[in-house]
Amino acid sequence: MYAILDIETTGGKYNEEGITEIAIYKFDGHQVVDQFISLVNPERDIQPFVVKLTGINNAMLKNAPKFFEVAKRIIEITEDCVLVAHNASFDNRILTTEFRRLGYNYEKQTVCTVELSKKLIPDLPSYKLGKLCRSLAIPVTSRHRADGDAMATIQLFKLLLNKDIDKEIVKKSVKTLTTKKLAPKLQDILDELPTKTGLFYIHNCSSTILYIGKSKNIKRTVNQLFLRTSQKAKYIQNNVTSVSYEDTGNELIALLKFAEELKVNKPKYNFVKKNHITEVVFNNDNFLIVEKGRNVGEKSVLLIENNEVKGFCFTDLNYQINNLEILHSLMSPMENSLLNRYIIKKYLQKNTIEKLIRF
Repeated sequence: MYAILDIETTGGKYNEEGITEIAIYKFDGHQVVDQFISLVNPERDIQPFVVKLTGINNAMLKNAPKFFEVAKRIIEITEDCVLVAHNASFDNRILTTEFRRLGYNYEKQTVCTVELSKKLIPDLPSYKLGKLCRSLAIPVTSRHRADGDAMATIQLFKLLLNKDIDKEIVKKSVKTLTTKKLAPKLQDILDELPTKTGLFYIHNCSSTILYIGKSKNIKRTVNQLFLRTSQKAKYIQNNVTSVSYEDTGNELIALLKFAEELKVNKPKYNFVKKNHITEVVFNNDNFLIVEKGRNVGEKSVLLIENNEVKGFCFTDLNYQINNLEILHSLMSPMENSLLNRYIIKKYLQKNTIEKLIRF
């Protein structure tokens, strides 16, 4: 579970800033499940340059709650969460400083979307939130306001989760959650899983991925795994601590991600078949395969360029689909392997896709 947040402050000397506005969205890796947004009376003046930047002035905050009045809600909504922010060291420092003034020790693991973006989307001209979102065609409303910036960070974080083939972000979150004892019954794990198409990851107590599965119905397939009596299945049942999942929206992306992530993560209890595939050539050198995405209005886009598999992304804007430069930035890269080409070719032969765009 993640707490995606943005904080606006008064400005001023280091560790003497006060919070003027805070927005926190509790995000389960797929959707927002809770939120808290509030102006905050910092009990000190706002620096003039900050007023000009954010539009928040002293008069607006006169009747706003003070930090001690919202502190309990912040603790509740961020419980068992990894904090996610754009420049997370700043937001985390501000929060811990405010809680320290109240005599409370507030400690959280953090994920910084600036650092992740530099790693997973290299060579962009700028990693400041506004310019980064412009490069990726992520819409931003109310720039330099906590709510608008936090919403933009959610969209950016979704993209980064999709690009994180090594699952380092998910593993960090799983490790945090499993420090507490989970209920022993497998049914408790099943209750948290969706009936959607995608991948699932069986984790042990040290967050290691023991097994990766793919399914058109994640809950049903995990339930079947928990009911099996083979030696491998029993080991998984005895050692599973949590099951994370990734909604892929459609079977094609699930098949491709499954093939790629088996090679990257090498789970101990997956049996990898040896495939004997001859050269696969597509009918068109340059095209996009557009299929349904993870929610209403979203699409998955698979890019074939110069007869090579380049990658895929999710988008809900036609502008992103029609702009090849932006698509390249959004793409999670995929190997132009024989297996991936074979998967795509067979899928196109067996299924009616939503749209195929040649360019």
